[in-house]
Amino acid sequence: MRDLYIYNSLSSKKEKFVPNQQGHVGMYVCGPTVYSNVHVGNVRTFMSFDMVYRYLLHLGYKVRYVRNITDAGHLENDADDGEDRIAKKAHLEKIEPMEVVQRYTVDFHNTLNRFNFLTPSIEPTATGHIIEQIEIIKQILEKGFAYEVNGSVYFDVLKYNQENNYGELSGRKIEDLIHNTRTLDGQSDKKNPQDFALWKRADPQHIMRWPSPWGIGFPGWHLECTAMSTKYLGKNFDIHGGGMDLKFPHHECEIAQAEICNGNSPVNTWMHANMLTLNGQKMAKSTGNFILPNDFFTGESKHLSKSFSAGCVRFFILQAHYRSVLDFSNDALLASEKGYNKLMESIRILETLNSSLKTSDFNIEAWKESCYNAMNDDFNSPILIAELFSVVKFINQVKDGTSTVSKEDLDLITSTLNIFVFDVLGLQNMNQGANQYKEKLKDTVELLIKMRAEARINKDFELSDKIRIQLDEIGIQLKDSKDGTIFKID
Repeated sequence: MRDLYIYNSLSSKKEKFVPNQQGHVGMYVCGPTVYSNVHVGNVRTFMSFDMVYRYLLHLGYKVRYVRNITDAGHLENDADDGEDRIAKKAHLEKIEPMEVVQRYTVDFHNTLNRFNFLTPSIEPTATGHIIEQIEIIKQILEKGFAYEVNGSVYFDVLKYNQENNYGELSGRKIEDLIHNTRTLDGQSDKKNPQDFALWKRADPQHIMRWPSPWGIGFPGWHLECTAMSTKYLGKNFDIHGGGMDLKFPHHECEIAQAEICNGNSPVNTWMHANMLTLNGQKMAKSTGNFILPNDFFTGESKHLSKSFSAGCVRFFILQAHYRSVLDFSNDALLASEKGYNKLMESIRILETLNSSLKTSDFNIEAWKESCYNAMNDDFNSPILIAELFSVVKFINQVKDGTSTVSKEDLDLITSTLNIFVFDVLGLQNMNQGANQYKEKLKDTVELLIKMRAEARINKDFELSDKIRIQLDEIGIQLKDSKDGTIFKID
């Protein structure tokens, strides 16, 4: 197994990846809250971990990849009062909350399928794990790190911090959090502003609600991931991922909950994908500076001059390292499209190349190792793509006759490109799609030729001529002979 180094957000450095169980990896990624269409920031985050998942599988690990769906709803910004996002959407559209959940879960899956994502091993839902969440709250209460007030239960952050380090993942200090937090106005049930909800009492108008030992209510936002990750991956697992915006407070709270319940740190490696901007500015619907994934496919956005394929957009996203900020712009997408097409064209050219007795001055084995070295350095996809284009240049030189390649090296280039372009980066094989299209076209034309032959036997020359003329108009020429009819596509 090759040595793989991953940047750990907890230690703020790259560390050699050593899974808990040899050959097995447990990976949990925080999934979407399904109350609206999936946005491009979600796509970038989940694409980053789709790439991680793909590469771990390629290295030979048996990966249990868990990506949850938040369908229970929670108060906006983890506040004490207000509406949860799913119930708010249900109220506006006058439908049941679970109709909202179903609609946007389907949209989430459809969008990710367009971008050629692999399906996770398990995709649990928050509503399917209410019992597990209640049991965790009981444990935290029994250990004295939570308190119940008027049907709500809160985690005592200040007590936890006396013996632990709340803020270790985000680098925040409890003293600064206290200093920067307003004093409670007496209307909150919390002891301290820093405390977070484990369970919230449901007001009469709150739609999503469940029975509990503390009354009718609903779980806190941070609790669901602790319940689902530990259920399917154990009390300590290998990788936990999500967007940079989840580092505080969501992931910080997950650590605190798990530390109290299990007595140990829940995760060995914390990974965070960075944010997206559009034309150098933060994406925001309020300012009109935003774009939805489907806009790329239709081109119906003021920010785009044309439509782009899902493969092109995926290629564009992976040209930036997952930990770096990525800026979308029409010009950047156009440039990326040229590179994407060039890469795919080179793979097509490979099928037409003639091999020689030896390879010119291009070390194929060293190039292959460079591809692995890029991915083994914290999944450095932009460096990998740069390495791929070095062999694209060589392929074109062989095509032009200025370089030669041996049969053995030609096979190695082909297999290595297939691994990194399709298996690891997850780009779709345009050439394969074109070949499938040609096969379907061939079957269709042969069916029309058979229909034309039957028309001629039945002396229906009007239909026979119509088939021939219309095929000719779209560039498909028929040629009759005593042995039958053959066709040529211009």
